[in-house]
Amino acid sequence: MLAAVSAGSEMAPMVSTTQRKRLTKGLFDSYYADLPSEIELVFDTNRSWTANLAAVGELFPDAKVICCVRDMAWVMDSMERQFQSNAFENTRLFASHNERSTVFTRSEALANRNGLVGYGWSALQEAVYGANADRLLLVDYDLLVARPAEVIKLIYDFIDEPAFKHDFDNVVYDAQAFDDQLGVSGLHKVHKKVEPRPRKTILPPELFNQYSQLNFWQTLQGSRAKIISHNKPNEIADKGPVPEPD
Repeated sequence: MLAAVSAGSEMAPMVSTTQRKRLTKGLFDSYYADLPSEIELVFDTNRSWTANLAAVGELFPDAKVICCVRDMAWVMDSMERQFQSNAFENTRLFASHNERSTVFTRSEALANRNGLVGYGWSALQEAVYGANADRLLLVDYDLLVARPAEVIKLIYDFIDEPAFKHDFDNVVYDAQAFDDQLGVSGLHKVHKKVEPRPRKTILPPELFNQYSQLNFWQTLQGSRAKIISHNKPNEIADKGPVPEPD
């Protein structure tokens, strides 16, 4: 919608910045109009939010973003497992035969700055080091599945909402219709019990070592983002203020 009313479009001279903001806010109002009036809090999941925090902050000054982070090598391992479990499907995750031909080309395509994994990784860095980083909470995936009750409590503290009692032995989620149209059945299906599931990687050592070097949040410095990690599992770690330039 913004592209249709912004610079370079026929409508641009007739739509002011104030109107663009109002139109954008109206999309949210319309989309969630069916919710009961007493609903004041909405969780919306999309990896693009971290690339749009400037707009989010203006539309919703109280908005916060929770980002689950995981060792990039294991993310790529999971994606490769998904591909191999759909061996008779020409998945739409890849644009051509060349991209899907081997584990090396598949990993490279996914890790591209605009790829499924690379885009999320790039957008997260933009947010972590950007002007709205104080809206962010990074949550270590391995810690979440190992100690879910403790981590979830810290998340409630971050969003300043009363805690809800969760049953971590009966988590049910799937998005079959969405996954089927991508040709990657089971991509969003979760295991019923939240717990660690150790396994051996199916990535070649070269690839596993390459992607394990991309976990920038493990040594996060100079960001106002907060993180729940193995270093401080019982508290939200604040990496400190961004240093002022000389």
